[in-house]
Amino acid sequence: MAIVVRFVDRSGFVRERFLNLVHVKDTTSLTLKSEIYAVLSHHNLNLEDIRGQGYDGASNMRGEWNGLQALFMKDCPYAYYVHCLAHRLQLALVVAAREVPQVHAFFQNLIFVVNVVTSSSKRHDELQANYITEIEHLKEIGELEMGKGVNQVGTLQRPRDTRWSSHYKSICSMLRMYSATRIVVTDIATQGTTFAQRGDALNAIKLLMSYEFVFILHVVKEIMAITDGLFHALQQKVPRHCKCYAHGFHYKDAYSKFKR
Repeated sequence: MAIVVRFVDRSGFVRERFLNLVHVKDTTSLTLKSEIYAVLSHHNLNLEDIRGQGYDGASNMRGEWNGLQALFMKDCPYAYYVHCLAHRLQLALVVAAREVPQVHAFFQNLIFVVNVVTSSSKRHDELQANYITEIEHLKEIGELEMGKGVNQVGTLQRPRDTRWSSHYKSICSMLRMYSATRIVVTDIATQGTTFAQRGDALNAIKLLMSYEFVFILHVVKEIMAITDGLFHALQQKVPRHCKCYAHGFHYKDAYSKFKR
C-alpha cells in the first residue's frame, strides 16, 4: 500500500510527498487504517489535522459504515473522502465500453489472445525474441524510429476491469508486438504439446487475421488515446481543474474530427 500526503506549506503552495510503501497482511479497512496511522505517527504527523482522504472506489475503502474512509471520519470529522477522479473516469469508461457489444467482444478476444501467448515463460521468451528480431530488421531497412526510450522490449499486457488505462496499454502493446504475436501463436498451433493448446492457438490466429479484430484494434486505440490524455490530466497537481477544462475542449474537438 502506497501512502502519499498532500499539504499546504507555509508559503501557501500545495505539496505532495510520498511517505512509504507498506506491506499489509490483508486489505481489510481496519488493517489499512492501522498501517496508515503507524506511518503518520512515525513522521510525527498529528492525526487530528487530517482534512481529506482520497482512494479508489473499492468497497473496503469507500464503504459508508465500515470502509476505511468511514473509520477515519470517526476519528477525524474533517477528513472528507474524495473518490479519485481519475479512477472514476476509468470506471465510467469501462462500463460504457461494455454497453457496446462489439467493443466488449473485442476486449474478451484480446484477453484470450494475450493469455494464449503469455501463459508460460517459454512463450513469453519466444515473443520477446521474435520482437527483437523484428526491431533489428526494421532498423536495417530504416523504417524504425530511433531515440532514447523507444523500441524497448516489453510484453503483451492484459486489460483489467477497473483500470481503463490498462485497456489502452494492452491495445498499444498488441499493435507494437502484432507480428511477433502472430508468429508465436502460429508456432503453438503447429507445435503445441496438447490438442487444447493447438486449438486455442488456431482460434487466436483466426482472431488476429480477422478484419473486424484488426479494425476495432486501430479504432479503439485512436479513441482511447484521447481519453488517456484526460486521465493523466486528472492525476496532475493544481491547477488541475484548469488543465482538465482545457483538455475538455481539446478532446471534444478531437472526437468531432474523429467522427468525421
